[in-house]
Amino acid sequence: MTPVVEAAGLVKRFGGVRALDGLDLVAEPGQVVALLGPNGAGKTTFVRAVATLVRPDGGTLRVDGVDAAREPGRVRRLIGLAGQYAAVEAAMTGRENLEMIARLFGQDRRTARASAAEVLDRLSLGEVADRLVRTYSGGTRRRLDLGASLVGAPRLLLLDEPTTGLDPRGRIELWDAIGGLAAGGTNVLLTTQYLDEADRLADRVVIIDRGRVAAEGTPRELKSRIGGDLVEVHVRDRAALAPAARALERIAPVHTDPSSLLVTMPAEDGPDDLLKAVRALSDHHVAIEDVTLRRPTLDEVFLALTTNPERTPS
Repeated sequence: MTPVVEAAGLVKRFGGVRALDGLDLVAEPGQVVALLGPNGAGKTTFVRAVATLVRPDGGTLRVDGVDAAREPGRVRRLIGLAGQYAAVEAAMTGRENLEMIARLFGQDRRTARASAAEVLDRLSLGEVADRLVRTYSGGTRRRLDLGASLVGAPRLLLLDEPTTGLDPRGRIELWDAIGGLAAGGTNVLLTTQYLDEADRLADRVVIIDRGRVAAEGTPRELKSRIGGDLVEVHVRDRAALAPAARALERIAPVHTDPSSLLVTMPAEDGPDDLLKAVRALSDHHVAIEDVTLRRPTLDEVFLALTTNPERTPS
């Protein structure tokens, strides 16, 4: 089966800076692939290369088997792109926006109306379709922006930080919309600054650092790379931190975070280590708020696998 995106040895320079430094990446059909990495890691440059907005200086890049350097026009007909901010026209209705964009894709008037209606239905925008976009909430406007990327029936949907600036409700609405598109067979490549977003949406996560792929896999596979389960103890006050650490150090090495009143230790034996931890804390009469057994988070994976933990993902 032909990969939706296939990059090999991809290089892009901006002056003396290599934004992409021999990047290799394959996105298979039927997946949501999330790109994570520090600011300046090369994520947006890669998405712009896939969208044919920048031309790589070296390597090869194919979209659904089409060479992006040799046939950029064909690639543009295969993709839909939604950037970080809604690009729809506020003085028009949602339906008018989508019909206009469908006409720009070359569809006749009847086909454009049908395409717009189908997208409005897929994204649950029917109730607001004939209202002016200026009356939409931020989350609804972003869903319409997503719809604008779909009226051309793209083979691949590119999303560059799609939930930037949205409140929690708007983010959840857009997550649901993206999840529905993926379930319906749309291939999605997205960048995000929210690690919980990648964890929720992505079938495969690619961590990019310094223009190369630092790690890739399912969220579960990446979490497994930095160890197994963790026991996390939230103590009642700062005075309980040291006693909790001493109690748990008899079982495994611990990490103490005074700012959040947390003591964490690896739990190779999972529930058995959790029981040991609870008994040790009880024996030492440590005042605690709660104890949990959990998997590592993508935040922890990100910090462990990128070169500069002071950077923030984007």
